Amino acid sequence: MQWTTCFSEKSIDAPRKSSGARSHFQRDYDRLIFSSPFRRLQSKTQVFPLPGSKFVHNRLTHSLEVASVGRSLGSMIGDFLAEQVIPSGATAAIKFYKHDLDFVIASACLAHDVGNPAFGHSGEKAISNYFIEKEGDSFEGNILKSYFSPSEWSDLINFEGNANALRQLTKKFKGKSQGGLGLTLTTLASMLKYPCASHQINRKQKHLKKYGYFQADKEAFLHIVEELGMLADPDQAGAYLRHPFVYIVEAADDICYSIIDMEDAHRLGILSYEEISNSFLSIFKELAGNDFERTATNADAIQDKNESVAYLRAKLINALVEASFGVFKENYEAILQGTFNETLFGVIEQGTPALKELATISLEKIYRNTQVLEIELAGYNLMYQLLDLYIPAVLSNTRKPQQETVLRLMPQQFTGDINSNSYYLRVMNVIDHISSMTDIFATEHFRKLKGIVIA
Repeated sequence: MQWTTCFSEKSIDAPRKSSGARSHFQRDYDRLIFSSPFRRLQSKTQVFPLPGSKFVHNRLTHSLEVASVGRSLGSMIGDFLAEQVIPSGATAAIKFYKHDLDFVIASACLAHDVGNPAFGHSGEKAISNYFIEKEGDSFEGNILKSYFSPSEWSDLINFEGNANALRQLTKKFKGKSQGGLGLTLTTLASMLKYPCASHQINRKQKHLKKYGYFQADKEAFLHIVEELGMLADPDQAGAYLRHPFVYIVEAADDICYSIIDMEDAHRLGILSYEEISNSFLSIFKELAGNDFERTATNADAIQDKNESVAYLRAKLINALVEASFGVFKENYEAILQGTFNETLFGVIEQGTPALKELATISLEKIYRNTQVLEIELAGYNLMYQLLDLYIPAVLSNTRKPQQETVLRLMPQQFTGDINSNSYYLRVMNVIDHISSMTDIFATEHFRKLKGIVIA
């Protein structure tokens, strides 16, 4: 790949007409802000149960914060590439990196979680485990697995929010526009953390640890990688190496994910101010020691402890952005070629022991907290049982009245393939419906279908 040709204003559907003051990359950001998949993130769990008497982050606020961090990092990297890497005669590329890369990164950050189902990762596990556990069950005389090809079955037993994000943004749902949201190929490529299919997963490689597209969306995936000239993986036929912008989006997400949950834990009384401040200041001292004394003094002077934590969080995020920028500059050639088998944040973590300790604290005191485990288990069971109502109905060719009623409850946009000759596409329609639900809607829908409430 080349820095001068790894971006394009084209979209999945067709070339977009240029008009007005905004570039197509700027329009990507605006389209996402006003889109339904993005708005639904406001009622999807990030870590702690929603809603609550105290504010905690949901997937929408998380995505907005990631976009803010990504915009800053993208701007710094864009200036670096435009001023020190791009040839002086490549005016179009210089203009892109100076004025548009930050919008591309911010847009991809906004969209990075739109494929995640309700109840966080437990929702993903529920979808995967439903098919794993039902593999040998009989549906109209045939075992479930027999309805699908090996690659289709691999999608179902390894449901992946990253692949679902690409689907949410590019699929023409029934009654909707061709090409989904019509985002540029550049923004879409910046989201493809795992440019491979589900049967190509290789957890030893960062870019193959998960997968990035469903078989139903392979055409859209190939359109992106071919138009942008993404490099084929020499060791895995059919898979590709990452687009260089992915590393920037990933760093922004990693930075927020590692820090923000600690702030929520403090607001909820799970972690004390002393635990948070000691942890944050230890990391800050390792990353930006020259400013440590002033930062510690300023934090201590703020009487409102929530505000003090917010101050330390802001300082720490800024230090991590600077450190990520430094790692990018040191490795930009390997990043361009997709051979950088690390993450920017991972490199920082290797040289920052206090950051590793923060991950340990988060695991033991936040992600294993009773509130978190309860919502994970409840969400898992709820999503699993919703699938058990819809999947038998959509697979059936001689549907009972109750099954017909269940399918009539699906929004029109998710019914395009419910009578398809492909059972895989039928099931994908159900997954589209289930994975689009918010925590609140999924809970209410489940209670009504199970007769727990009648309204």
